[in-house]
Amino acid sequence: MAASVVHEARYRRVPPEGGWGLLVGVGMAMMFVVTLGSLPSFGLMFGDFLTELGEETSAIALITSCFFSALSFAGLFTNTLMKKTSCRTVGLIGAVSYIIGSMMTIFVRSTNELLISFAVFQGAGFGLMIPVSYTTFNAYFVEKRVVMMSVAQTLIGLGTMFYPIFIQRSMDAFGFRGCMAVLAAINSHTLLAMLVMHPVQWHMRRVPLDATSTVEYGPVPTATITEEKPKTEDDFQELPAGQGLIQRNTKLRGSRRASSIPGLGNWSGPVVVSDSTERDTKPATKWQILVDFLDLTLLKDPIYVNIVLGISFALYSDLAFFTLQPMYLFMLAFSKADVSLIIAIGAGADLISRIFLAISSTCLNIKARYVYLAGALFTIVARFGFLCVFDFYGMAIVTAIMGFLRTWIHVPLPLVFSEYLPQERFPSGYGLFMFLQGNITFAIGPIVGYIRDVTGSYTVSFHCLTLVMALCVIPWFFEICYYRLKRKVRKGEPVKHVTIPMIQETKA
Repeated sequence: MAASVVHEARYRRVPPEGGWGLLVGVGMAMMFVVTLGSLPSFGLMFGDFLTELGEETSAIALITSCFFSALSFAGLFTNTLMKKTSCRTVGLIGAVSYIIGSMMTIFVRSTNELLISFAVFQGAGFGLMIPVSYTTFNAYFVEKRVVMMSVAQTLIGLGTMFYPIFIQRSMDAFGFRGCMAVLAAINSHTLLAMLVMHPVQWHMRRVPLDATSTVEYGPVPTATITEEKPKTEDDFQELPAGQGLIQRNTKLRGSRRASSIPGLGNWSGPVVVSDSTERDTKPATKWQILVDFLDLTLLKDPIYVNIVLGISFALYSDLAFFTLQPMYLFMLAFSKADVSLIIAIGAGADLISRIFLAISSTCLNIKARYVYLAGALFTIVARFGFLCVFDFYGMAIVTAIMGFLRTWIHVPLPLVFSEYLPQERFPSGYGLFMFLQGNITFAIGPIVGYIRDVTGSYTVSFHCLTLVMALCVIPWFFEICYYRLKRKVRKGEPVKHVTIPMIQETKA
């Protein structure tokens, strides 16, 4: 009898790789559809309202900048909140904040009220839900993570593709405030999405020890296995979270690594901000507290600073461009139906690009930073073409091209940092990026809107945004060229010419 009990106790708990995890994946997709879907349609939703107030472009630029600043700051402090309360609770707080902001937009009468409701409440709520969703998803899937993330990305792409058309028809049927009420009801589904983010310990599978002894586990912020061998069922249920990851073999690759580019998901928010390893937090001064919390020593690394600045400029340029695009199309006398269809075509191209990137990343070993650089470079070229077309079909084609390239800017973003930063510095390095990116967005956000109001030209504003995108491409290009030349000189190789490699042949 005793031997039987000991025999049954020799098992480990591993992620379910399905089961309740499927609901987690659906919940994550639902959250991103209702939050990301409204961003490209901001001008479609609030364009007429802001025009009546006489604010238009400058207000759009200010509000969207504050939205992403609030998102970045909330994402930065999510890690601290997760140490004080459960991951699911943080997500529910974010969902409630987002719903409150959505309900407040029904009654807005001024730009300041819209700034508070949309930018502050919805931005902060979105920033809290992003890391919760990724952290929980990563905990439920290890071996099937890339496949399930690709499925989730497909659902997100489908949802965001039809979102502009739905908004346009709701505006026609119910008017501005009626449409805001409908969207508030839809946004309430974020609460359901966060409710399904159960701790993975509730749904662990039992497997024999021998069956999991050689499995390499990826980034699972909450514990997936434990090295202890509980003797009873009660002992097993009381195992604390975060135990198994500490005892992994040191030869295994770090938790920051992903199997491929689509395994990390969307651009927005920290993907791995909750790490089971906590740094020593006993500094002597308040300044040292800030340095330790944000890991400011990374700012001494010129390559890291170049990556942060480049991605911050590229993200702002991309988001501001697609926010102003509907207003520009309205100025060209496009109807609301045409504008919503063009936005939907861009979202559909984004979905196709996600699928393409998922498939190609399994066949080609391409560095994420080179993918990002190529996306930014080709986007600059596509924008010049965008300003040269004025008919519906031409605009739809160019928007589809930019939508396809947009995936190359957003999806590889976290992997750019995970490729460069050491394992133990990835969470703090990514958090510092979010902090700096929020400040940069807030600082330069209103500038483009001001330029549009002063010049009265969307073309000038778009050229300014293209210049901001170039602030990513040009420094990255020179950095890559410089360090390749430097390596060749050190090796004593003759320097003939410099080319930027698009495929990484070896992997550290």
